[in-house]
Amino acid sequence: MTKLKTFFRRLFAGSFKRMFGYIGTIHKETGKNRFIMFFDMIWCIFRYSVGYMDYRVFGFANIKGKNRRTFMTMNDNITISKRCNDRTYFHIFDNKSEFDEAFREYIGRDFLNLEKATADDLREFCKGRETVFAKPVNQFGGEGITKETVTPDTDYEALYKRLCDNKQYLVEETIKQNEQMDRLSPSSINTIRMVTLLHEGKVHFMYALVRMSNGTNCVDNICSGGMYVSIGADGVIHKNAYCDATGVYYEEHPFTHTKFNGFEIPMFFEAVEMCKKAALVVPQVGYIGWDVAITPTRPVLVEGNTLPSYDMCQNYGHIDNKTGVKPRFVEILGEEYFK
Repeated sequence: MTKLKTFFRRLFAGSFKRMFGYIGTIHKETGKNRFIMFFDMIWCIFRYSVGYMDYRVFGFANIKGKNRRTFMTMNDNITISKRCNDRTYFHIFDNKSEFDEAFREYIGRDFLNLEKATADDLREFCKGRETVFAKPVNQFGGEGITKETVTPDTDYEALYKRLCDNKQYLVEETIKQNEQMDRLSPSSINTIRMVTLLHEGKVHFMYALVRMSNGTNCVDNICSGGMYVSIGADGVIHKNAYCDATGVYYEEHPFTHTKFNGFEIPMFFEAVEMCKKAALVVPQVGYIGWDVAITPTRPVLVEGNTLPSYDMCQNYGHIDNKTGVKPRFVEILGEEYFK
């Protein structure tokens, strides 16, 4: 019954026009028959709870049989979050000001909550700084974030009013990025998504990928035109980066021309250990996707997500042996978690 509900929800929630657009794109990429692919997509919705968008990201046109069962689906991801995370603690992660307070040891930067501060406090905070970042406390995907330039001539009363009117209540010191990470894209902080799973008192590091801007935006989010690529367990990139906006894999960054394959992430293992320690701060939330920045001296937390993405880490161009990440989760949690 659950599969039938999922099947019809996915089927009617989707756009057939968009679905046929994906079929056309996959046909160009693989040469697979459109007619057969259409029915295979319908079958995957019913059999694996994989919609047509994930069908393309996972490369299911090239993956058959038991290997398809190794992919974690949206339903699996939600199930893990529900079972490992206590929603009553989500406010710590959903509210950026609360997050900065709770994880002050790991964020590595000063911040100011305008809901508790005045224009004079803002002036004092900005003293000696050339830029700050202003953020809404409860928006995601980089939405509403602005980089503010401040000078001795800045009208702080006007700046304070504008930020409060825009509900950009969190003002943060600008993160200075490690020079090696600047080689990927200097226009944004290129964050590393690191996922941890706390189970039976032990923190497990699950996977990592790095996201970067297209070279013009000040945020690296995929929904803002950025790109991403997986990071190997050795802290080195071994694949080409993928951009959702273009649907293209890039051997090198189109703006900086830095080659991805072989690029070593600085302080990668220090970042892993930091995330594992941070995972114990709020143990009631055990499944977290951390966004990590690498500064010249240390890795720092940018934010934490209580529902980590399941699709980017299983991108067909980034996986090995046509295998998804689900076996790793089953190994730790057991099959019963997914029934």
